[in-house]
Amino acid sequence: MTSIADTSVKIQATSESNPSPPCWFGEALVISRHLCTQGILSKITEQVRFARKRFGRYEILDFLAVLFGYAISGERTLEEFYESLQPFAVPFMALFERDRLPSRAALSRFLAALTEAPVEAALHALSR
Repeated sequence: MTSIADTSVKIQATSESNPSPPCWFGEALVISRHLCTQGILSKITEQVRFARKRFGRYEILDFLAVLFGYAISGERTLEEFYESLQPFAVPFMALFERDRLPSRAALSRFLAALTEAPVEAALHALSR
């Protein structure tokens, strides 16, 4: 009788840290692709205006990407969300066609300056 089992087993270990993506990352991928293919990210970029057009080097979509991710993640606080996101910040922002994660301070300034008008415009762009 012949066995098809391979009797050789190789185990390789390394001392390098290799973090795993957060469990919610796949859901963020699906939602970001939907927003992109439906043209919603483009609509937000084109139609949502803020009294301050830019926040340093960030644009509104940078902050919305963070807020979408935070909502998807189920993390209890933005601080916990940033901690879990940190090793994957660049690929996460790339999901939303952005190149850098806003700093916590920039997000705080954005949220402090947020008024009802841009929120309504974003909701209108999402509902079309």
